Amino acid sequence: MPRRTATMLASTLVLFALLCAGVFIQVPYSEMSPGPTVNTLGDSHGEPVLNISGRKTYPTSGHLNMTTVRVTGADYDMNLLEAVYGWLADDNIVVPHENLYPDGKTEEQSTQENAEEFSQSQQSAKVAALKQLGIPVSARVIVASVVKASPSEGKLHAGDVIKAVDGAPVTAPGDVAKLVTKHQPGEPVEFTIVPAAEAAEAAKANREATGSTKVTITAGKAEGDGHAIVGIRAGTDHTFPFTIDIKLADVGGPSAGLMFALGIVDKLTPDDLTGGKFVAGTGTIDDTGKVGPIGGIQMKTIGARQAGAEYFLTPADNCAAAAAHVPDGLTLVKVSTIEDAAKSLEKISKGDTAGLPQCGAKP
Repeated sequence: MPRRTATMLASTLVLFALLCAGVFIQVPYSEMSPGPTVNTLGDSHGEPVLNISGRKTYPTSGHLNMTTVRVTGADYDMNLLEAVYGWLADDNIVVPHENLYPDGKTEEQSTQENAEEFSQSQQSAKVAALKQLGIPVSARVIVASVVKASPSEGKLHAGDVIKAVDGAPVTAPGDVAKLVTKHQPGEPVEFTIVPAAEAAEAAKANREATGSTKVTITAGKAEGDGHAIVGIRAGTDHTFPFTIDIKLADVGGPSAGLMFALGIVDKLTPDDLTGGKFVAGTGTIDDTGKVGPIGGIQMKTIGARQAGAEYFLTPADNCAAAAAHVPDGLTLVKVSTIEDAAKSLEKISKGDTAGLPQCGAKP
């Protein structure tokens, strides 16, 4: 066999062997890619994303799109060939599997966690939006969850409103732990609550829950330092002066909070926030209107631009990563609060974009 033919044959066999190895060798990585974007001012699956009743609303135009990221599942086994392709591609990212599913978290656990974060982000979006508009919102401390096999199981329930502990008024979630830890394990702790069902009925009617009942819990002992515990996690719930429904299927996590809040503000404001412009964005939001960072920022900017966005509201802490790879035609607008975002939208709507706070711009 001629040497050249033998060399080509050997090279082909080596290449084939490498390809086979690439297919069968699994690597501990996952992939992130741009997900769909949804206009919070529009419809999703035939229903309005934001539905407000009991309060005058105003016509809107343009887009305030929330953005998403697709990720491979917890049980997906990536092979070496897929990893190499992902590293070379421009529209996806390969990351260590543990970044997306830390501590061996299952896909079911991740989905549940994302659903809880999504629900909380909706509540915070409503609170932040109404506070931005100067509309009062009342807050209350609730039982957010009950630990299985804890002293509170069967006595307290998620959604119960906590009015007092041992007769001392409770005004913030942190008050509960402070009052419980004044006890020793084995001592009785008296909770004054409004049961979850009664509280939910009052919330549906947009009124404060009245009436209360007393529940006594025998404190347990925490592992480690042995302080008194009752086995609940306290949280905050709100009573709104009118109904705001947010409906969006197949989405999880907290990163749509900012865009939900802005959509609510736009619908409740006579002025058109976007002026017909296509704006997308991302960011968590808390009850005070502070915008927090999210994951997958580069995938979200790509998805936004592919959908047609010209401006992207970017959490300040994500600016550096986003500015490293900006899709052509997309302006990254830096935001730290809902007020920042509203002011930038006012400039965008008027076409006065010279003074926009942009990611990567020199101070």
